[in-house]
Amino acid sequence: MKNSALKGALGALAVVGVAFIAKKAIQRKRFVKGIFEEYGIKERSPFGLADKIREMNEEQYQELKGKFKKEFASRCHNRFEKKKILQKRNIESN
Repeated sequence: MKNSALKGALGALAVVGVAFIAKKAIQRKRFVKGIFEEYGIKERSPFGLADKIREMNEEQYQELKGKFKKEFASRCHNRFEKKKILQKRNIESN
């Protein structure tokens, strides 16, 4: 009986994990679709985006680059970086 309950719990956890991953993929797909619409890119491929980037001036390119960095940045990496900075400050203050 214990094994079947454990299998059921792990199965439910797996379903939640898959749903979370699917939700994140849909959010990112919407973001990229919004970028294509915002910049008027008709060809929905990386090549269409590359062509548009070549046509942009430096200011527009930096704006687009910032949007991509903000959307696709790793949240956990930033958390660890903040911990390192705080640890350095504590060591320096002692």
